[in-house]
Amino acid sequence: MLTRRMLLSAAAAAPAAAFFTRPAMAAEPYVFSEDGVAIRGADPVAYFTEAAPVIGSAGHALMWEGTTWHFASAENMEMFMANPTAYAPQYGGYCAFALSKGSLASTVPEAWTIHDDKLYLNYSVNVRQVWSEDIPGNIALADVQWPAILG
Repeated sequence: MLTRRMLLSAAAAAPAAAFFTRPAMAAEPYVFSEDGVAIRGADPVAYFTEAAPVIGSAGHALMWEGTTWHFASAENMEMFMANPTAYAPQYGGYCAFALSKGSLASTVPEAWTIHDDKLYLNYSVNVRQVWSEDIPGNIALADVQWPAILG
């Protein structure tokens, strides 16, 4: 059942999501990165251990899936190396909500959700709010798109 609040939230997020999403082009990289660094430098393990985005450093970095990942500590880097799929964001770090709509969009570290022990990122905090209104439904839609949307 749609409520007025849900409709207003969707309306507020739609312009930003529409402006910054794009249909997938041929051979999009498997992991969204900026300047070759995943999650804009945020430590993927910290979302689970600190319940917050924590910026890592090049001093604790490794290459995985063709992208450099930064970590806040050697311990976090070792945890990631032991099981990268447990900590890496779903859908290669692309916006989970955009993917549920059949598009790719960048993400920011502040717009994150852990659901069923998996990390999901979104384009913005406002988009995350809309995503959060039906996480299981949005995941089901995004799962149909991923990874074929990469081209």
